Amino acid sequence: MSAILHLAIPAGDLSNTVKFYTDILGCSLGNSEEGRWVDVNFWGNELTLHQSEEQLPTVRHDVDMGAVLVPHFGIHLTQDDFDAIKDRIATAGLKYIDEPYRRFKGDKYEQETFFISDPNSNVLEIKCMKNPELLFPEV
Repeated sequence: MSAILHLAIPAGDLSNTVKFYTDILGCSLGNSEEGRWVDVNFWGNELTLHQSEEQLPTVRHDVDMGAVLVPHFGIHLTQDDFDAIKDRIATAGLKYIDEPYRRFKGDKYEQETFFISDPNSNVLEIKCMKNPELLFPEV
């Protein structure tokens, strides 16, 4: 079995948040318990959305592109998948927390990234690496 990340987060109104992950991000659904939680196939990782009333607090931390919200989670995508999500965000009229930005220009770690929140204000960073094979090269 491969290593699969599992992350469980508060989802607020579960049905509304599920629509964001399926309609905007293009994720599929897995196991669920009606009205309580649902598993989302987050590009081969298990993201569990829990019906909730609470939201996670966030703070900004300085990085090269400015101050980013923490905590956040995200995914590294192919250029095609990255562009498709940006198109769905534009079509849905959603606003970015941090607009798409190219980091480390000219460096082997060059990437385009943006930050968006789901309906319960969970912060996601979506990335597209120029050279994804260099992220964790074999030693």
